[in-house]
Amino acid sequence: MPSMTPFPDKYPRDLPNWILSSQVTALLLFDHDLTIVYMNAAAEMLLSVSARMVLGQPMDQLLRCPQDVMVQHLKTVTESNQPLTEREIVLSLPDGHSITVDCTLVPVDSDQEQGLVLAEIRRVDRQLRLTREEQLISQNLATRDLIRGLAHEIKNPLGGVRGAAQLLAMELEDTELVEYTSIIVEEVDRLKSLVDQMLGSRQLPVMRSINIHHILERVCTIIEADPEYSAVLQRDYDPSIPDLQGDADQLIQAILNIVQNAVQATGGKGHILLQTRILRQFTLVNKRHRLVAQLNIIDNGPGIPPEIQERVFYPMVSGKSEGTGLGLSLAQSLINRHGGLIEFTSKPGKTVFTIYLPLEQNI
Repeated sequence: MPSMTPFPDKYPRDLPNWILSSQVTALLLFDHDLTIVYMNAAAEMLLSVSARMVLGQPMDQLLRCPQDVMVQHLKTVTESNQPLTEREIVLSLPDGHSITVDCTLVPVDSDQEQGLVLAEIRRVDRQLRLTREEQLISQNLATRDLIRGLAHEIKNPLGGVRGAAQLLAMELEDTELVEYTSIIVEEVDRLKSLVDQMLGSRQLPVMRSINIHHILERVCTIIEADPEYSAVLQRDYDPSIPDLQGDADQLIQAILNIVQNAVQATGGKGHILLQTRILRQFTLVNKRHRLVAQLNIIDNGPGIPPEIQERVFYPMVSGKSEGTGLGLSLAQSLINRHGGLIEFTSKPGKTVFTIYLPLEQNI
């Protein structure tokens, strides 16, 4: 195990501290009681806390995670005297934010004290988000290509079936048989309409300067005008967000699909929060933007079933027995056309769909 070896006399006595303070990896040292005895500058920045405020405090006052995973791992390292690495731990910070990190715990030998454990913490949620973005984009492109191919193969024979049914109806004298041909025509038209919905609009967005809050208020008006719903729509807008370049009709359709899903998820009687924020120097779809608008649509429904969360943006995937599963797929496609992206997190009692839209367009 690593030990604290003294440096040769020719180096400054504070060189070890200088090296630790200069590390870009967050480092924390815990004693056998799981008390914080040291943290470097990188750890202060990562955890948004001053070392003076937490030194001498129990570890769980600073790092909270589900099922006290960190406490269990620290105890394991102390007892086994072997290093341990845990990936993608979600830490809840004192300021209320959560971060995802990889953590390596290493026992440290010291002549002065036994049971010391050094924690190396690396934030990975940004990398995970970028990977997730790439997956969503490639997923959407692959889905659209698949649907276009299927639509071509389906609509051609449907047209033939419809034409044949109409010709047959013209030759029949029995009204009951003519009624059967009408059913064939109606069902063919229904299938064609479903395929057209899956394809979505092929029209390119007509870019104009629009206020995102005007779009949101239009969506709210549509929802609140529906007598079937009594959901409470709350607003939390950032008035500093400048106008963006976008197609108002397409953005209304995309946001409306998500808000309608949220309302339906709460049984039409829940609370829906529409929240806007502005992000600066934000990387979106492998491109860094100076300004990005962030729209959060938050509901207090039961959440998206875990078994469909990885496929929720695929067409025909729905958590509702009466749903077509087209709303989120189309919404993602429409937002992608604006250089943006839709992500989500979901657990019972809180589902958050987040729309990112760049405020400078190069389309």
